[in-house]
Amino acid sequence: MKRRVLPGLPFTLGITLVYVAIIVVLPLAALIFKAASLGPEDYWRIISSERAIASYRVTVLSALAATVFNLVFGLALAWILVRYRFPGRRLVDALVDLPFALPTAVAGISLTTLFATNGWFGAPLDAIGIKVAYTPLGIMIAMAFTSLPFIVRTVQPVLEELDPALEEAGQTLGATDWSIFLRVILPLLAPALLAGVSLAFARSLGEFGAIIFIAGNQPFETEITALLAFIRLEEYDYPASAAIASVMLLAAFTMLAVTNLLQARALRYTVKG
Repeated sequence: MKRRVLPGLPFTLGITLVYVAIIVVLPLAALIFKAASLGPEDYWRIISSERAIASYRVTVLSALAATVFNLVFGLALAWILVRYRFPGRRLVDALVDLPFALPTAVAGISLTTLFATNGWFGAPLDAIGIKVAYTPLGIMIAMAFTSLPFIVRTVQPVLEELDPALEEAGQTLGATDWSIFLRVILPLLAPALLAGVSLAFARSLGEFGAIIFIAGNQPFETEITALLAFIRLEEYDYPASAAIASVMLLAAFTMLAVTNLLQARALRYTVKG
């Protein structure tokens, strides 16, 4: 018999399924069950109220803006960390993971302190008419801060594994650096970028602790959906809280499903290429 380091399939599969059931399936089932306790009319009334729709708009638009920013900045940061050697590179590389290690509430307080009208960054920006704290811009910054590592850490390993011969072949054929990046490198990075973007967007949708301190939490203006669900929870309106949360859950699942389809398609065309 072939000796295995880990136990066999039945044992490991059983442990995995029990873990997934307790940690993932059970909470989601409880959420869906509580939302289903509402009738169709009550459910629709809660999720389609003006305040709820305004929170969807603030959350989704802010998450989109933060994800687009991280797509550009995260790709540039991963490129610099992989392709260049400079003093302090290891420190910058370690700081990328700071949002993972830092409690989100601490991140929110720190960002609010920095971007308040009397803060280090907020005061100069306020002098030129740009207000960050307690505005949608503050929400975008908080989302961008907490979701940046997802893009950097998914793109960085792929960049490290890219064969330099591909770029050298493009240079030999007379292609410009920009053309090589768009036609050679970017298609190979597409699956990793899609994965990073989907994770960053999902994290932005569900972010709570880092946002509530810098957002101002004004209904119809800077109130995110997670906060509205929390407010309903504090009011002991558990079905309404579950209904609002179920909308974001459905949106996250739909986004991840579409992203996985696009990622699989990109991988298929990459392999064919």
